[in-house]
Amino acid sequence: MNARPLVPAAWLGSRLGTVTVLDVRYRMGGPAGMEEYAKGHVPGAVYVDLDAALAAPPGARGRHPLPDTEVFVAAMRAAGVSGSRPVVVYDDWGGRAAARAWWLLRYHGHPEVHVMDGGWSGWRKGGGEVEFGVESGSGAPDQGEFTSRPGGMPVVEAGDVLSVDVLIDARAPERYRGEVEPIDPVAGHIPGAVNVPTESNLALEGRFRRPNSLRATYADVGATADADVAAYCGSGVTAAHDVLAMEVAGIRAALYPGSWSEWVTDPDRPVER
Repeated sequence: MNARPLVPAAWLGSRLGTVTVLDVRYRMGGPAGMEEYAKGHVPGAVYVDLDAALAAPPGARGRHPLPDTEVFVAAMRAAGVSGSRPVVVYDDWGGRAAARAWWLLRYHGHPEVHVMDGGWSGWRKGGGEVEFGVESGSGAPDQGEFTSRPGGMPVVEAGDVLSVDVLIDARAPERYRGEVEPIDPVAGHIPGAVNVPTESNLALEGRFRRPNSLRATYADVGATADADVAAYCGSGVTAAHDVLAMEVAGIRAALYPGSWSEWVTDPDRPVER
């Protein structure tokens, strides 16, 4: 496991210039990340677009399939990522987009990736220096030398997802129960799944809860270090947040990348409400 998946803003502030910083701000239905980046970002941070670099185009594999390895590696190199240099990622969405970037880098074999706990708002509240415009951070970073070694994080696909010991649904409770479904064409959840919404991982000011508290939350649904655990959400993005929270708690969990948006493309797959 990554020894320190979360770092506070002060930790990053004392290491600027010695780590690669990625700004992955993204919110479904929210302001465009690049526009927010231009209004202010961590000095030296490079903006990475979730839809372009951290996901493939939507289709039969879901709304945010994993990006092709070549596309992801090219994006990371363009952002200055190298395997020999630590990476810190942040967003303004409680760590949900940052968790996706963290997961992808870890899956592709990067040895040291951290999420800045508290994100952009935490950086500002902590008095962190702010850089403006798009030329400062993302204009022309030094080309990175990142090389992919897929398999650094476990993955489960649709054909095997029903066989895991504990399957966690990271969506909001009302979507899990099938009472509403604002995005995908079918409401409900994968049979046998238990609900741990991403919001449950967070405490005040969008920071992750303490490891012991997270460990107790996941133990309540049977997710422990000894269990075969997997997580999914609507499209595979926010489920990485639950995977990250479990990593903090000492639980290694697999990601079902296609998630609900892939599951419901096959009408023969069962649905529970």
